[in-house]
Amino acid sequence: MNKLIERSELRDIYEKVEAGRRISEDDCLRLYRSHDLAAIGAMANVAREQKNGNVAYYILNRHINYSNICILDCDFCAFYRRRRDAGAYEYNLPQMIEKAREALRLGITEIHIVGGLHPSLKWEYYTEMLRSLKALDPRLHLKAFTAIEILHLSWVGKRSVPQTLSALREAGLGSLTGGGAEIFDPEVRNVICHAKESAEEWADVHRTWHKMGGRSTCTMLIGHVEKEHHRVDHLRRLRELQDETGGFTAFVTLAFHPQNTKLPQLPGPSGYDMLKTLAIARIYLDNIDHIKAYWILMGMKLAQVSLSYGVDDLDGTIMEEKIYHMAGAKTPQEVAREELVKAIRETGREPVQRDSLYQVVRREEAAPLRKLDEEAAAEQPVATIRSPDGSPSRVAFAGASNEGGTA
Repeated sequence: MNKLIERSELRDIYEKVEAGRRISEDDCLRLYRSHDLAAIGAMANVAREQKNGNVAYYILNRHINYSNICILDCDFCAFYRRRRDAGAYEYNLPQMIEKAREALRLGITEIHIVGGLHPSLKWEYYTEMLRSLKALDPRLHLKAFTAIEILHLSWVGKRSVPQTLSALREAGLGSLTGGGAEIFDPEVRNVICHAKESAEEWADVHRTWHKMGGRSTCTMLIGHVEKEHHRVDHLRRLRELQDETGGFTAFVTLAFHPQNTKLPQLPGPSGYDMLKTLAIARIYLDNIDHIKAYWILMGMKLAQVSLSYGVDDLDGTIMEEKIYHMAGAKTPQEVAREELVKAIRETGREPVQRDSLYQVVRREEAAPLRKLDEEAAAEQPVATIRSPDGSPSRVAFAGASNEGGTA
């Protein structure tokens, strides 16, 4: 145990994590209320190494947001449009097939598909979409639809949720996305997404899919009106559902972007808050194998830092993303495989290309130490993260020490 932990008020929680014991909700709340980010990061790093060693994953994927036309009007959402609004769009199937075909030529293994709850698209649009994309390459994994989309498609297709999921799987659905969870607490949902499905409905869709043998991811949206206890309650519900089904492959912390929403007065989460939440998720969600940093909303540099705060996955190449960019995100909309590999190597992790279910596709050869040292000396990425008291703390992604709790 290093000196940082010996002096920390969180030492008892660290000892639980080091011993592989489950932490409680009260422990989780203590972590959120602590300002000792270095100690929290050190715990998360221990938990990450216990589960995944020195590996950091990435995937070659493409996002397709098939339409932003939506019958809902969630206050936190900058993506949705009514049919006649400026900026409203929908892709027809030939357009989607061409986007997928272009991406397949670049070697992708997954297409990530979500969209708005369209008022007039027929059931056949969705099933033919899956069949047509799958026909391009039977090895292509289609990760598609949030829980609220599944409920909408159940209504459109006049089928029960199990029947809907079964029909979509027959058409080519590989796994579900984890979006739409936001924060489970009903008072929070009433403010940010009053017309969306309840927490129980979200969980029931995933529970049903998992019991059918399917897999999905899970998420939490932070930086809006939620409080610390709402986050702990959200994580508790996810952990309980995973205890029941074992169907979640990864957890993703999503950042609220206030620009272009009905809640522009809210600040969104800081980099400090993102790192802290990712780290706490790794510590608390002991039954979910992977914690993903969604670089397209965090920026690649902060995503690199997160690899020392419990994260073991940087997601993928993406290629096109509309939901966060319509909310004002300024990050690039794609990244080459070589850039992901370089970003991972700079942190001292071993880059591993994965498929959608975390099977290894490709392991990268280790880069020569001399070359890495020279690159780090020439251009070592550094982020400035502010603590709640406003004091800056410069954190280097590469070469940080265990004593500082960041490696």
